[in-house]
Amino acid sequence: MARINTFDDWTDYFRQWQKDIGLDTAKFSDYNFDVKFGPVDHSEIEFGDYAGRPKWETVLQIPDQRVRDSLLHLITYQGDTEFASVEQQRNLLKNAPSEYDLQSALKVMREEMRHGTQMSYLLVKYFGSSGKLEAQKLLERRAFENSRLLGAFNQDVHTWLDFYCYTELVDRDGKYQLTMLSHSGFKPLAASMKPMLQEEFYHLLTGHTGLSRVIKAGKVPIEIIQRHINKWYSVALDLFGVDASSSASWFYVWGLKGRYDEGATQEPFDRDKLNELARQHYFNEVSQLIGALNNLIPEGKPKITLPDPKFHRSIGEYAEKKYSTSGELLSPEAYAKHIELTLPNAADKVALAELFKQPDWVLPV
Repeated sequence: MARINTFDDWTDYFRQWQKDIGLDTAKFSDYNFDVKFGPVDHSEIEFGDYAGRPKWETVLQIPDQRVRDSLLHLITYQGDTEFASVEQQRNLLKNAPSEYDLQSALKVMREEMRHGTQMSYLLVKYFGSSGKLEAQKLLERRAFENSRLLGAFNQDVHTWLDFYCYTELVDRDGKYQLTMLSHSGFKPLAASMKPMLQEEFYHLLTGHTGLSRVIKAGKVPIEIIQRHINKWYSVALDLFGVDASSSASWFYVWGLKGRYDEGATQEPFDRDKLNELARQHYFNEVSQLIGALNNLIPEGKPKITLPDPKFHRSIGEYAEKKYSTSGELLSPEAYAKHIELTLPNAADKVALAELFKQPDWVLPV
């Protein structure tokens, strides 16, 4: 690809990217991938060393190159997740269980692409040649080539059960990230978040109602659902970042990314454990959602549980360590057998393929 110079150039690349990953562009032709800004709750920086100063409206107003570089990093990573999720989900459009599900997936994918467009606009408009280069790279990496920036977004979304778990668990992490960025001292980024969050809530609804419909239908064995929950929950925990993250600490000190409950609590917090704080909020929320799903499972049948946070982690303190879903440290041999039993496996793929031939494996809306 030739280098982009304007946002119009980037938009041309975006249209080509849609074709390159195999999207049926006709399904998206009536949607405008508009750049949208909403109100910000505070005109001044809310936290960190610059607290009380007016929020920055241009990158040149940011007094420290390290802060500008970190801001570029944050926007790039957020944009990368948006386009990656579309690549992960692209094949679902070929085998939707109903017209409702097809339209839901199309809506989710349209909005993820709009969110990626929003981040690309910020990169092109505010960050000069380096921003244009990063915006271009957002359309050159591929989830299915394992080249997206975060490992969670290189995972395969094989089936609609994957999709429901993904939107329930991984998109819910997205809600946390967007909320924390809504407090950013960089006003164009903060102002981008409310429209994105409003759209993101539908994605979460899609996941939770989808899993509810699967459980109510009673066709998919709970143990298969459990293995998919194990997969995507452990992936989602990784998305909150490493424990005792120096990057998260500096993002906060520099006023770029707040706490999830910024401004809503007076409780003291540890600046060096911001990722852990967000992850705990996430755990509390997801635990309640799993409880609601369990209420739909008939008495006498196994319930869904969340695996121990040490299980199947790829980053942080427990990365690549061989912990079971109950938190027990296993030998390499025992762990290999445990993974076969606790993550989606070849037998599940065969069983689901047969189940998906039945029209009522997921209840209609």
